[in-house]
Amino acid sequence: MVGDYEKVIPYPTIRGANETFNAYGNVPMGLNHHKGRLFVTFPRRSPGIPATLAVINMVRSQGVNNPAVFAYPDAQTNALQLDYSPDPRRIVSVYRTKIDKCDRLWFVDTGYLEYSGNERQIQRPALWVLNLKNDRPLQRYEIPTTIVELGYGMAGITVDVEEDRCEQAYAYISDYQWQGLYVYSLAVNRMWRFNHNFFSFEPRNGRFNVGGSRFVWNDGLFSIARGRQDSTTRNRIVYLHALASTSEIAVSNSVLKNETLSRFRNEYSELFRHLGSRGPNTHSASHDYDEGTSVLFYTEVNRNSIGCWNSKHGFDADNHGIVHLDNEKMIYPSDLTIDNDGVLWVMSNRFPVWLYSRLNATDYNFRIWRLSANSAIKGTICT
Repeated sequence: MVGDYEKVIPYPTIRGANETFNAYGNVPMGLNHHKGRLFVTFPRRSPGIPATLAVINMVRSQGVNNPAVFAYPDAQTNALQLDYSPDPRRIVSVYRTKIDKCDRLWFVDTGYLEYSGNERQIQRPALWVLNLKNDRPLQRYEIPTTIVELGYGMAGITVDVEEDRCEQAYAYISDYQWQGLYVYSLAVNRMWRFNHNFFSFEPRNGRFNVGGSRFVWNDGLFSIARGRQDSTTRNRIVYLHALASTSEIAVSNSVLKNETLSRFRNEYSELFRHLGSRGPNTHSASHDYDEGTSVLFYTEVNRNSIGCWNSKHGFDADNHGIVHLDNEKMIYPSDLTIDNDGVLWVMSNRFPVWLYSRLNATDYNFRIWRLSANSAIKGTICT
């Protein structure tokens, strides 16, 4: 894999909150590529972050390290109010995004500031949908308290939509803190929740060792990926897993789309299937499915690598391979997405080192990698 953009530093200008720009606190977490633009997120885990959602123009930054990063869709939308008061026109904190085949960018604004010792819910968490053709909001859905009280656990999102039925889109949101799976229907502008024991962490898999930092996390449901379509039913498999886990879970999207069924846990519980384990130390922060190769790609945060599994084969540890491993440059691959051209994009950011130790400010700590899915699986068991 090739690391094209190795250090991401946003512009040092803040309009709004009375905060001083903090370069060290600007840790990129998620990424997505669409037609020459790279969207990068900076969750507000510390003061001094000018934009939680940003964009890199790859045409202008081609082949350049330290590319210019601009607030998206604009600086005002990303700026906090001076008194931190709620404002539905603004974005507080974003972890990961998803781009669908209808040229739309989806993300959850947690509405939550994770400033150490001063955490607070600024405003209700909200699901945003932006039109990438004109960079304007299409929808903002405020997540009600009946779904979740606080927003800081919503770290992952995927979108389930067919290209010829853009208005029939569904968003699946993972919540590692409150261990819920939230489903949003664009057509009816409603959200419902699924609960399951499979959304919890696995106690024996709570130990992490990343970049020399040893710690225990109990993060539950973390990543959701839409899989292949059944040729007969036209339904799709949806894959999901917790972060503190090595297991993968599968469910039909026909289950998730059924709001009525979501009210009856005893009836849908058995419809979620435990596929098996990826193997030791295969804790994953993010995964995505490539339709061209039928391969599920996933980050391995405990092994500084990218893993793969061909969905045409059984979900046994022996059927899982490694696309790329780098114990120096790929410390904590935090996000993995596949764009509409079948290209993998991976963010590595040494986040646990930032959290528990200290980053070397003179080193490259944040890297963005890319490689086509077809090239990624060459020479692996995933072909």
